[in-house]
Amino acid sequence: MANETNGNGAASPSLSILAQYTKDLSFENPGAPRSLQARENAPDININVNVNANPLSDSDFDVVLTLSAEAKDGERVLFHTELVYGGVFRVTGFPQEHMLPLLFIECPRLLFPFARQIIADVTRNGGFPPLMIDPIDFAQMFTQRMAEEQARAQVSAVPN
Repeated sequence: MANETNGNGAASPSLSILAQYTKDLSFENPGAPRSLQARENAPDININVNVNANPLSDSDFDVVLTLSAEAKDGERVLFHTELVYGGVFRVTGFPQEHMLPLLFIECPRLLFPFARQIIADVTRNGGFPPLMIDPIDFAQMFTQRMAEEQARAQVSAVPN
């Protein structure tokens, strides 16, 4: 309904998912079958998350969510998995100042449940209990990323 208008003739804001896709998926189980044996302690799991967005046109954007997880038992890697999961979004009618939060908070929030399920399935299919990644606070990630970029800009602006 991108062509709907609000009461003053302007287009109503609209966010639509045009496509979702797995761009890259890998699962490594380097110690199999030994890594599948029962262990006394739960493995240490490190999870990394990244979000990127690229314009495809004036209104279409490719938003990519990257999730990587590594499970270790001491120094031994039990498994390593990485998923690059994307979505093509059509964004119309939003003020320019809302675009970055939409692309880096709302879009990955919509993609996350699907990516989470893929990670759970691949770890289960690899012989481990399904890895259920906790919900991610994309707003906090965005705020932190903006603060880091602002700090880098200030450092690069300081004359040597």
